[in-house]
Amino acid sequence: MVSWGECPAMKRVQEMIQKISTTDATVLIQGESGTGKEVVARALHEGSLRAEKPFIRVNCAAITATLLESEFFGHEKGAFTGAVQRREGRFELADTGTLLLDEISEIPPDLQVKLLRVLQEREFERVGGNKTISVDVRVLATTNRNLLQEVRAGRFREDLYYRLNVVPIELPALRERGDDVLKLAEHFVREFAPKHRKKIQPLGREVVMSLKSYGWPGNVRELQNAVERAVILSGDSGELKAEDFVPAGSAGMTDGKGQDSGVATIAEMERVMILRALERCGNNRTHAAEMLGISLRTMRNKINEYRKAGTVVV
Repeated sequence: MVSWGECPAMKRVQEMIQKISTTDATVLIQGESGTGKEVVARALHEGSLRAEKPFIRVNCAAITATLLESEFFGHEKGAFTGAVQRREGRFELADTGTLLLDEISEIPPDLQVKLLRVLQEREFERVGGNKTISVDVRVLATTNRNLLQEVRAGRFREDLYYRLNVVPIELPALRERGDDVLKLAEHFVREFAPKHRKKIQPLGREVVMSLKSYGWPGNVRELQNAVERAVILSGDSGELKAEDFVPAGSAGMTDGKGQDSGVATIAEMERVMILRALERCGNNRTHAAEMLGISLRTMRNKINEYRKAGTVVV
């Protein structure tokens, strides 16, 4: 079961999926790595009239340029060295279903021309063949790049961009989704606790503060991995610890003088979380306290402690 979250941007994504899943529209799904682009693509397929038909994915970034054409369109026996038998490509395999072109921006220019023809006419020839093959395929594409910028830089064909961008879906970064990080963390706890035979307690204050203050550069995928790690490392008490979610090195912990401390104590993590919350809220203590789930009195006491220690002036 997918946990989409409650932030306005993700609600718009859900609404878009509901509107277009039953159509055959080509969809371009854009967003940073780890934001859930493939999850959206699968939801579009599963909500479509093609749901019982094949869902085929090809990672354009993981296949060398010389093999990508064969991967897309297949090849005939003897078409090139190593082609010992005829092979169907992903477009044929996806016939009557859905084809997901993952990381579409990585397709080389010469193949972009051939892909454009397939999108326009839904027909192609296998590498080394001369028989035209027609397919009925719905095409979805994802990219973690700004594809329009790639067009302007001359790295991606403009006509292909507009052919792919019939319906655009933009996924927000996790750091832009507010309290969704907590809802997603709780969702993943429910997913991983039974898997690892753990009984997990509700998220504690320090964990909540850590989750909300960390930037999550790897987005939902990073959070998912972090939650599973924390569940695995939890002891018999079932208590999840902040340091098991966000390793000190990646959390950007400092010693108060701007130097990387390498290993962070809970107090150091708490200080960084509070300072980040204050920065995000324009030094509004009330809003920062609400963001972190602590009382305004606690916020004031912490600030006074940091002032006395000379680590913050607010």
